[in-house]
Amino acid sequence: MRKVAIVGAGMVPFGERFDQGMKELLPAALQNTLASVDKGMDRSQIQAAWFGQLQSSDGHPAGVLADSCGLLDIPITRIENQCATGNDAVRNAYHAIASGAVDVALVIGADKIRETPATSTFWDWMGLARDRAWDYSLGLIAPASFALHVVRYMHEFDVEPQHLAQVAVKNHHNAVTNPVAQLRFEVTIEKVLAAPRVVGPFGVLDCTPQSDGAAALILTSEDVARDFTDSPVWVRGVGLGLDRVMHAHKADMTTFPATVRAARAAYDMAGIGPSDIDVAEVHDCFSGVELMNYEDLGFCDRGEAKKLISSGATEVGGRLPVNPSGGLKAKGHPPGATGVAQCVELFEQLRGEAVNQVRDPRWGLAHNIGGPTAVGAVTILESSNV
Repeated sequence: MRKVAIVGAGMVPFGERFDQGMKELLPAALQNTLASVDKGMDRSQIQAAWFGQLQSSDGHPAGVLADSCGLLDIPITRIENQCATGNDAVRNAYHAIASGAVDVALVIGADKIRETPATSTFWDWMGLARDRAWDYSLGLIAPASFALHVVRYMHEFDVEPQHLAQVAVKNHHNAVTNPVAQLRFEVTIEKVLAAPRVVGPFGVLDCTPQSDGAAALILTSEDVARDFTDSPVWVRGVGLGLDRVMHAHKADMTTFPATVRAARAAYDMAGIGPSDIDVAEVHDCFSGVELMNYEDLGFCDRGEAKKLISSGATEVGGRLPVNPSGGLKAKGHPPGATGVAQCVELFEQLRGEAVNQVRDPRWGLAHNIGGPTAVGAVTILESSNV
């Protein structure tokens, strides 16, 4: 297995992009990514691409990427794995390069969530991410689905609403200075707690916004990485984990086994443990989910996430900064692009170029969960500046 590097990373601002469709978002993300390659790269040097996109009902197959970006001479594989799509696309490209199949690969993720095609509705789209035979028919779309987990978690571990609010406050604070974030405004614990209820325990300010956007990475083999940059970021571990879909079949609602399995695989591949991680981009589709993920990723013991968030350890100046980009909560969440954008942030962090730069990071972790809580993906990256 060959070593795999990231040599370029870029994205477009997340938000309500009514001014641009997929045929505009994809080329813009690719252009920004190619421009980030230190020694330059032409799109003709890309040998294969993996295109992550969740909203399959809108007529955006892999051919749209080929056509809009002038990538007509390479194989393009469309990846869809619920909200884990972005990091799963990275995983697939990683294995292609590590195996020797290609030397230079594009990973690009994109979604248009704020607009749906004429033949579809918002509720049709929400149904794509649910178990239609059981959960969806009971109204368990994303907020209600995750609320079942978080309510039980709060009950078991005496977690208070203000602990959830601390996640929203932290991530909104980080987004203020991030030019590609969607919700660039501060919130207070009082404002979060007073926000209109969506479904208990979540108010509006506990929930990720619906977002349009695109993000991309250039992955290469070790053999050619130095042709493009003297400061590559290395992909050291990738993991994908699964769990049961129906909530009635889940043995414990206070943990996400898909995340635990994905993290274990990625840590084992990288040869490190949770205590080695210096910066993380973690799936925080709802505020309480970030707390649960702290524990599933091994950042703290079971039931200790409330202490971790309250201590300030996960702030940018803390021991383990989590979501310095603003996270899904404030940066935004176009599902196909989210995991890729997390790796864009980590690429910049590990090269010392991030807007909310953390102190001397060596190891970064990106994490997604989705589908509903049935699939998790983890990517571990390492700086070359060590």
